[in-house]
Amino acid sequence: MSARKRCYRYVGPVDLIAEVRPGSGGCRIVSAADFDSWVTERPAAELVEPFTFVVDTDGVLRLAPRRSEHVACAGGGLVRSAGEISFSREAGRWVVGDVSNQSTGYCPDVSSWSAVAEALDAVGLGRPSGFTHDVVFRRCPGCQEHNIVREDDFVCVFCGSDVPEAWNLDPAE
Repeated sequence: MSARKRCYRYVGPVDLIAEVRPGSGGCRIVSAADFDSWVTERPAAELVEPFTFVVDTDGVLRLAPRRSEHVACAGGGLVRSAGEISFSREAGRWVVGDVSNQSTGYCPDVSSWSAVAEALDAVGLGRPSGFTHDVVFRRCPGCQEHNIVREDDFVCVFCGSDVPEAWNLDPAE
């Protein structure tokens, strides 16, 4: 499967996915009107923090409060990307301020940006040219722990083994 259309399974703690109920999930944002309605319902205090987001398998942006689990935002399903996102007003319109792929439940590759860009473009939100904060996730082939790679140091923080440069968090792939 190409990186552009890759879907990510939930790879986080099983107790979190067990709590997801059918019909749950973040607010689906398929149009500018959907976003305007959603954002006007947010208290001002909530708008100063980033939100949890996923891009579902249909390429639709889903938003939830920051402290929501990504797997709950996705309704337990596969995603094309996941992370945190913030919004601000510029020249009278809403734009994306910051956006990252920081989701320890899905651990999406930085290549998932294209799915985020498509979802934001479909809604008509101004956006950066890429993640404003990239998170590089890798699974250690030795101890199987999930790692965040910092400063291009592809070494497991748990056991010291080398971790691959290519994304490898889903053992089913």
